[in-house]
Amino acid sequence: MDNRPEPGRAVEILPGIRRILAPNPSPMTHWGTNSYLVGDGPLALIDPGPDDDTHLAALLAAIGGAELAAILVTHAHRDHSALAPRLAAATGAPVLGFGPPEAGRSPAMARLAATGKAGGGEGVDNGFRPDCSLADGDTFALGTLRLEAVHTPGHFPGHLSFALGTALFSGDHLMGWSTTLISPPEGDVAAFLASCARLLARPETLYLPGHGAPVATPRARLAELVAHRKAREAQILEALARGPASASTLAARIYTGIAPQLLPAAARNTLAHLVDLTERNRVVPEPELAFDASFRLL
Repeated sequence: MDNRPEPGRAVEILPGIRRILAPNPSPMTHWGTNSYLVGDGPLALIDPGPDDDTHLAALLAAIGGAELAAILVTHAHRDHSALAPRLAAATGAPVLGFGPPEAGRSPAMARLAATGKAGGGEGVDNGFRPDCSLADGDTFALGTLRLEAVHTPGHFPGHLSFALGTALFSGDHLMGWSTTLISPPEGDVAAFLASCARLLARPETLYLPGHGAPVATPRARLAELVAHRKAREAQILEALARGPASASTLAARIYTGIAPQLLPAAARNTLAHLVDLTERNRVVPEPELAFDASFRLL
């Protein structure tokens, strides 16, 4: 049975929370990007989505005559943030996010980016600049409601989730239909695992992701994602025990059975693990840490 929601239609997920699906389905976005309108009086819009005329019209229709108090962005990938400037111009609402795309990078990822050989950059909204920066723990009042910004790096260095009561808008950190792409220098495996551990200690019981359906068992899903990353690391180490290899070569060996067009993303995921293993002195890149480096066990 296909439970795919209809793009452009505002659907109430919970009291005071409506989802509007953007018309940008793909293997990386599932049905498309979920934009969420939150509130019953003044409204906040979480993730305006791609720069698309049809989606902008759908968001403005859903807002209607209400006040849009803020546009909140989980992270600066174009499928989440690109429509923010036009929506802000149409409504007068400020754009709130963690910072520019490079904000929050770990020292290891900053060094990788500085080499100029990092590759990556899949869908980064390089021009994104919020009107107001949100730090971990900052709250945003919305009438009687209060949203809390939760810094959850891993998929993106400045990735924010937003807590509202028992619900968490999890962006691309956690989705039910797929594991999260972790592509350096934006993606960081160590940061992703740390964010998962932090979320496991939080009280929210329903996650509303950036793509796909709500996740009603988030703790079980978080545990699955952590186990998946640990298993992937073990596969990489086992493959390297047979000799040095690049991220692309390792991905082709490990990610068997996936569509050929997804292998580049698999190689980026593999590189993320190799960067983490390098930082932990488990592997060494030759001649230097880069996408095309050859990695060997220490």
